[in-house]
Amino acid sequence: MFTQDQPRLRNWINGQFVDVVASGSDQSVKTIPVTSPYNARVIGHVPLSTAADVADAVAAAQAAFPAWSSRTIKDRAAILIKFHSLLTKHVDQLADMVVLEHGKNKAEAIASVLKGQETVEYALSLPQVVQGKMLEVSRGITCYDTRVPLGVIASVVPFNFPVMVPMWTLPIAIAMGNTMVLKPSEKVPFTMTKIVELLKEAGLPDGVVNLVHGTADAVNALIDHEDVKAVTFVGTSHIAEMVSQRCHRLNKRVLALGGAKNHMISAPDRNIEMTSTDVVNSYSGCSGQRCMAATVLLTIGHQQELVDKIVAKSEALRPGSKAGEVGPVIDQASVDKITRYINEAESSGARILVDGRPWTKNQSEGFWVGPTVILHTNKQDAALHDEIFGPVLSILAVDTAEEALAIENSNPYGNAACIYTSSGATADHFIKRFSAGMCGVNIGVAVPREPFSFGGWNKSRFGNHCDITGDGGVEFFSMRRKVTTKWVPQENASWMS
Repeated sequence: MFTQDQPRLRNWINGQFVDVVASGSDQSVKTIPVTSPYNARVIGHVPLSTAADVADAVAAAQAAFPAWSSRTIKDRAAILIKFHSLLTKHVDQLADMVVLEHGKNKAEAIASVLKGQETVEYALSLPQVVQGKMLEVSRGITCYDTRVPLGVIASVVPFNFPVMVPMWTLPIAIAMGNTMVLKPSEKVPFTMTKIVELLKEAGLPDGVVNLVHGTADAVNALIDHEDVKAVTFVGTSHIAEMVSQRCHRLNKRVLALGGAKNHMISAPDRNIEMTSTDVVNSYSGCSGQRCMAATVLLTIGHQQELVDKIVAKSEALRPGSKAGEVGPVIDQASVDKITRYINEAESSGARILVDGRPWTKNQSEGFWVGPTVILHTNKQDAALHDEIFGPVLSILAVDTAEEALAIENSNPYGNAACIYTSSGATADHFIKRFSAGMCGVNIGVAVPREPFSFGGWNKSRFGNHCDITGDGGVEFFSMRRKVTTKWVPQENASWMS
């Protein structure tokens, strides 16, 4: 349980908290500090699990798998119903933990918990969703299929959504009969510590979900463990590709989601008020620390009135934790990265229409960068192409729709894209030509809701070509068993007369 007077975390293995195994010549437990982005103060210490700790967690999950997988899917979903109720009961507490360790404002934190609830709700429907098919394929011969769980799943999740992203995998994976070892980000370890307690309170058997803390060593130990049958990962594209390659060398199922550089295109017939509000919400919401934030706005022609509205609404934003305020970014490294891109764009001749750099000085403590709007003239500016992961919007005017599409299509990522227009024909033209897995029409954060799946294309996703939620998650977390039957009539069946 999270309390500030007990700041050192422990792993959760086989239904209880356990200490990390001491290692090294001094036989000590290595830890790293956890800081609150609001004030840069240390709020706890997270232990660095060793391969031995990971092995213990995997062993617990492996031991729990036979009994858990043999239960009916309705039985497993019944436990998730209780878990859903507990999440609802504790939403305010969980949101406060997200605010403290991540830096979201309270409204965003609550929304992130509720978004995680949506995937739990989808998992509750799986007894109806995953019914197999049956067909008499030839006279006297019938085929049917069933879904079989994989075994132990490793789930490695990032810092930016401490509840929502783990819920992309956990409820579907265990509802399908798998067991799990989850490694939360070392930057936000407290929230999932509370979640595993709620799972136990809901009646989840010990060992079905285990939690190990740590960094790259723990991740590599999970990937390499022979009893881990599949791995999910969410993080940067560079690391996602490395995770995918490591799993493939072991012939292991993997779904690794990476980064993004999402584009918004504004047609001349867009609604200015709605578009300006949505653009600002997309790039600055959650301090820009989400893979679905749209951070490039391409205007077809110079749209000065729209740009002026975006600037005015961006300048009105204030730092803080209340609804509508912009929270801090996760750490000083993020501050340095974001300001470096702003500085480089300015040096290349771009105009800084709204400058968030003063926030780094005006806040006495914490990791702050204010909303920033950059007007580019050089198509080669790095801020137009790289994932910055902060509240920075790049605007570039182009002459034609095809020029806008060429820029979006050339981006190596493929997470999201959006078109702002009042014309259905215009929307259809762009949606059919975007190179992105999740597209929006007048929606800058085009996150699909269950039963539709979450997942991008190109360098936003590596590994098995499934999405991570919805029916894509069901496909990833199970195998199909196909059965073909033929029955020969009994020679003496007089008892049937």
